[in-house]
Formats: sequence, structure tokens, C-alpha cells
Amino acid sequence: MSLEQLLIFLPAAFLLGVSPGANNLLAFASATHAGWRLAASGILGRTAAWALLVVLVSFGLDAVLQASQAAFLAIKWLGVAYLAYLGWKFWTAETDTTLRPPAAKTLMRREFLTLMGNPKAYLLLTAFLPQFVDPAAALVPQLLLLGLVYLSIEALAAMTWVALGSAVGLHALTPFRRRLINRASAGLLGLAALALARAERAS
Repeated sequence: MSLEQLLIFLPAAFLLGVSPGANNLLAFASATHAGWRLAASGILGRTAAWALLVVLVSFGLDAVLQASQAAFLAIKWLGVAYLAYLGWKFWTAETDTTLRPPAAKTLMRREFLTLMGNPKAYLLLTAFLPQFVDPAAALVPQLLLLGLVYLSIEALAAMTWVALGSAVGLHALTPFRRRLINRASAGLLGLAALALARAERAS
């Protein structure tokens, strides 16, 4: 990748990473309840999922999803179901502020499963990363390198949502305010589930 391409890639990747998708909404919701430190550790689960997707896509999983309607739909509806489940958990969450927040491994698992259940994440990598490869060079090493850079930027963008959620959570310490935050978070995750349910394969 040339320096000119890199200067285009970095801000474009950040804008994609910071957009309000399912994982960013989840990071925001988790941070309002668990605080900055735990929610930030949860981002490790998302980073692991992105790393796995980069490897899978680089070796051709995107071709399977593009060719197979059944594979795309299976991943999509698993993702919808999981987002709906998380929304229900936030909606019914206890509002007692003395309750312990979720463990870091729970937040990591949520982030990992949410990303792995979103087929649009697979297709995003195949639509975005190839625009910055050199057609004269080997494809797979370039995709792996670009993917490594992308997931680093994705983690940075995710921390923006964590910081925002943590700031909101600091001012929602009463049971009533906590209930409002939980219900709003549940609504956002429900909207994310609806958006994923309406998603179609790229043509």
C-alpha cells in the first residue's frame, strides 16, 4: 500500500469502525452499566472476532457467503436472535446499583458472538479491504496486513463508544436513572437486531 492509499485508508477505516453498528451499541450499553475498565476489556472479544474474520475472509469465506443464501441467512438470523436476547437482558436487568456488573469474560463473549453473528462484517471486509491491495502482488498477505491495521483502528473506534457509555453511566447511579439507561440500551440493541434482520446480501 502506498502512502497515499494509507492516508485514505486510515480515516475511512475509522469512520467505518465508529459507525453505530451492533457492536458499538453493545459497547456503549455495557459501559453504562459496567464502567470504562470492564467495557474496555470486553473490546478484546470483538478484536479477537475481527482477527478471526480477517483470516477467514482472506482465505475465501466471503465467497461462500456470497454464493450461499443459506449460509448468509443462518449467520444473519443467529445474529438477530442473539441481539434480541441481549436487548431482553438489558430490559429486564435489575436496577439496584449495589449489584456487581458483569465479569470481563462475559463482556468479551458478548462482543465476540455479536460480531461473529453479523454476516455484514464478513462482507464489509471483502468490499473495503480489496480496494487498497496491489493487484500485482500476492493477495492473501496484503489482506492479512490490511486486516491487522483495520482491527487496530476498529478497537480505537470502539473505545470512543466505551468512553461515551461510561460518561453516561456515571450520571445514572439512581435506580430510576439506571432503569432508563437499561431500557434505552435495550431499545438500541433491538433496533440493531431489526437492522440486521432487514439486511440483504451484497449483489
